[in-house]
Amino acid sequence: MISVCMATYNGEQYLREQIDSILAQLGANDELIISDDNSTDSTRDIVKSYSDPRITLLINNRQHFKWNFLNALTHSRGEYIFLADQDDVWLPGKVSACSRLLENCDMVVTDSIITDEQLNVIEPSFFTFYHSGKGILKNIVNNTYFGTCMAFRRSVLNAALPFPETIEIGHDLWLGLVAETMGNVKFLKQPYIYYRRHDAALTNIRQSLFTRSKRSLWTKIKGRLIVLKTLLKERKNIKAKAKAQC
Repeated sequence: MISVCMATYNGEQYLREQIDSILAQLGANDELIISDDNSTDSTRDIVKSYSDPRITLLINNRQHFKWNFLNALTHSRGEYIFLADQDDVWLPGKVSACSRLLENCDMVVTDSIITDEQLNVIEPSFFTFYHSGKGILKNIVNNTYFGTCMAFRRSVLNAALPFPETIEIGHDLWLGLVAETMGNVKFLKQPYIYYRRHDAALTNIRQSLFTRSKRSLWTKIKGRLIVLKTLLKERKNIKAKAKAQC
């Protein structure tokens, strides 16, 4: 069984296109779990308009995108879990390609095509633009684990729970670090998503690693130290959980 976990918040503009691109790749027994962060637009009405038993709509009571994704994840039932943003478009073959690779690895991260609002290509390779790749220290310094590109085994989620309380560690970064600690992560150099960028997008495209965020340099350094400290503290627990699932 495959679970796709999506977090939504005021996503009415692009949501239907994304849902359609996901459902087209799911089987009859798979599921799309959508957790909504109390949207004030028609997001929930759009989800409810689908008479598809594979879709489950949840309401998140702890407002923040990290806890919104966690709400969806904790209600998922599949052996293979995919993360999805509300405004992208999945390209054909994403689910089947990742599922094949997950037979022999813990996590798959696919490349994507960065586009504007109308899906015009800005950058043909997210991996090239963001210097994506494996490496615990590399990703603590410069995170390239972006949830929209990730799929993983349930064993990774089990080892990652409970998520660290600090918001310095995003859900996707934590899952990526846990997967690397467990063992086998595959970065697939094949784009399977139109990664749509627009004014309301949570992550902005910037021209430098040092200017992606408006936070001060000290705040960034402090945040990375928190990530490192948390991982070192939880490393033994993660390995113990992973071993117990074997």
